[in-house]
Amino acid sequence: MTTHDIRPNFWKNLPLEDLSRPEWEALCDGCGKCCLLKLEDEDTGQIAYTNVSCRLFDDATCTCGQYALRKQMVAGCVVLTPENIERHAYWMPATCAYRLRFDGKPLYDWHPLNSGTPDSVAAAGISVQGRVVAEFDVDEDDLEDYLIEGIV
Repeated sequence: MTTHDIRPNFWKNLPLEDLSRPEWEALCDGCGKCCLLKLEDEDTGQIAYTNVSCRLFDDATCTCGQYALRKQMVAGCVVLTPENIERHAYWMPATCAYRLRFDGKPLYDWHPLNSGTPDSVAAAGISVQGRVVAEFDVDEDDLEDYLIEGIV
């Protein structure tokens, strides 16, 4: 198998560590929730999401504007891999395919791999497209003013 191969229904039962790079990337539903700035309670470890997006996030397409260079450009950016998912799954959105698969759960029907179209994410109200404030428009000290519920 080459790295360009994507096996049929790979997302249903293959272990994350057995996925090819294209299969791993295809798990992302493109919702943009992982690109929201988060606050973590130091005492409880609880994650609180804001509606403030990373400075590289493209609100129109729900993609990273510098995907290949994201880690170099944003020090806190996590490049999620099968090797580090265990360490990072807890802060991923509850709807995230990586988190769902890590937890042994199936993907939602609206996920593009199940629906056959990337439009299903926005149609299901899962995408943050058009619902965020850009990081460069917010003072970092005011992030608590942007806490949200229900989006994740």
